[in-house]
Amino acid sequence: MTTLAHVRTAVKRLDEVERVEHRGLETYTVAGQAFLTVTHDRTAVQLRLPADDAATVLDDIPGATVLTRGSSVQGVTIPLSAMNGMQANAVIGRAWTFRAPQRLTRVPAVAAGVDGDLPRAIGRPATNALHGAGIATLAQVAQRTPEEIGALHGVGPKAVRLLDEALRDAGIAWRG
Repeated sequence: MTTLAHVRTAVKRLDEVERVEHRGLETYTVAGQAFLTVTHDRTAVQLRLPADDAATVLDDIPGATVLTRGSSVQGVTIPLSAMNGMQANAVIGRAWTFRAPQRLTRVPAVAAGVDGDLPRAIGRPATNALHGAGIATLAQVAQRTPEEIGALHGVGPKAVRLLDEALRDAGIAWRG
C-alpha cells in the first residue's frame, strides 16, 4: 500500500511539475498538461496514460480501473491501497513521461553499446531505470540525491552504493 505522502514525494522528484487546483481537485501538471489528479476522497489517483500503458497497469495492479472520456481511454484510476511504493513511482513516472514535452523526456544520446560513464556493475535494471529518467552520466546522477536515485524503480541499495563509490572516485558530489 502506498500513501498520498509517497505520491506527493514521487511527483516532486519530476522535472517542471506544478500543483494546481482544478475543479477542487489536487492536480499535477507538466508544461500545462495534467498527468495526475488525486480523487476528492483522497484514496486514489487518476493518471493520464496512453491506452497501451493503461492496459498494462490494469494487468499489473489489481483494483486499477480504466479512466475514459466517452469511448476514449484517458488513463487509469488506482486506489492508493492497491499499489506499493515501487509501483506508484513507476506509474507516476510513465504518466509524467506521457504528458511531458520531449525536451524533458529525451534520453541523452550515448554511444552504441556504451552506457555513458555509469558503472556497468550497477546492473541492467538500474541502468535502464537511470536511462528512463534521462540519466546517462555520473554528472547527471550527481544532480539528484541518493534518495531520489534509489527511488527509481530498478535501482536498489547496491546500485546506489556503487554509484556513490563511482562519484567519489570521479571527485563528484551528490546534490544537497
